[in-house]
Amino acid sequence: MASARRLFGTDGARGRANEEPMTPETALRLGRAVARQFRDRAGTSEIYIAKDTRASGDMLEAAVAAGICAAHATARLCGVLPTPGLAFLVAQRKAAAGVMISASHNPFHDNGIKVIGPGGEKLTDNEELSIEDLAGQSPETGGDVGRTLPVPDAEQAYADFLRRSLGPGASFAGLRVVLDCGNGAAFRVAPEVFESLGASVSLLGVSPDGTNINAGCGSQEPGPLMEKVKAEKAHLGLAFDGDADRCIAVDESGRRISGDQILLILARRLLRENKLAGNKMVATVMSNLGLSLALKEMGVQLVVADVGDRYVLEAMRETGAVLGGEDSGHVILRNLHTTGDGTLTGLALASAMLTEGRPLSRLASLMKVFPQVLINVPVASKPELATVGPVVRAIADAEAALAGKGRVLVRYSGTRSVCRVMVEGPTQETTEKIAQAIAATVRSSI
Repeated sequence: MASARRLFGTDGARGRANEEPMTPETALRLGRAVARQFRDRAGTSEIYIAKDTRASGDMLEAAVAAGICAAHATARLCGVLPTPGLAFLVAQRKAAAGVMISASHNPFHDNGIKVIGPGGEKLTDNEELSIEDLAGQSPETGGDVGRTLPVPDAEQAYADFLRRSLGPGASFAGLRVVLDCGNGAAFRVAPEVFESLGASVSLLGVSPDGTNINAGCGSQEPGPLMEKVKAEKAHLGLAFDGDADRCIAVDESGRRISGDQILLILARRLLRENKLAGNKMVATVMSNLGLSLALKEMGVQLVVADVGDRYVLEAMRETGAVLGGEDSGHVILRNLHTTGDGTLTGLALASAMLTEGRPLSRLASLMKVFPQVLINVPVASKPELATVGPVVRAIADAEAALAGKGRVLVRYSGTRSVCRVMVEGPTQETTEKIAQAIAATVRSSI
């Protein structure tokens, strides 16, 4: 087995389309490897494929499907579908695996290949490395090749699942909502679900042309959503990224609501309904200090995971937690789905608002958001921070200055040559000053 990743990063393989590793040749090898890894394991050799709206999705879809067929398996083509929609289908239809073609929130010229394992679950590190090894081996040959077959009801089946998640009789009648689908994978299914539940829906980012995914819209660019919510006097705004596995929200005043605030609102509702298993919730080391303080006041234990939704999911499995996520808007409702789902998160948030009978701004105010400053400092190397004396002293000085009214987190990025300096404090001015001091020390020392 390989000792290090060559293709897969923290969330699949990703890069500029039609350049390594996102070439048809590599996609074919990965499709073949996925089929060899998972075929017949669940009594089937069917592997489902979905994509977002990038122009390069067609090219990579065809190549992955060819690889699957060459490995004597069946490629089931779902077309444009959110990543969580593909995970749902893999689980519901007991498929051998799934392959999602998307670069999430990246610009259109990028693309990616993400593999979903049996049961709609994320892969383990060992499974990813095994697929990479298989991709480098000689191909199987012979006449027993597979076929490509469409999944004509993929979007409808996923939409039905989303509606069922709210329980019988759910209605959004009277709710005015603005959806920004980022010209991505949720551009049809999210509006259809909200409208079918009776909401009055205004739309942004629902005219994909292959090159406008995430372009000035979606979860990474909330400005247009914030303006439209105010102009339409909507109760709620929701924005999704390219593959719709994350969601950010905007309240009725046009103010962005953080992922941490969404998590708190959902935790409060689950707690009141006695559905928050073990009174636990998982978030990451980057979550705002205000989240842990608000959860403590509610009597909910916060389990802290490393950055990345795969690590959040691992912690949820280990602790039995049914709710977890990141401030970026990745929210996992483990009692409803196997993975983060932007549309499902938006539905749950809207349902919580209607159940409480309170505006989103009031619900979000249950958490005090501490001023937070994050500075990415480029570094030439990554020595153990504990061995860099000036940095250790700068952190100690910062913690002394905060005197328990904030926190400091200094860590290297797992994917880039940068050191991340994160400081939370009582005021924006104090927080900025302390963060800049630490960042300056990192620049001069590493």
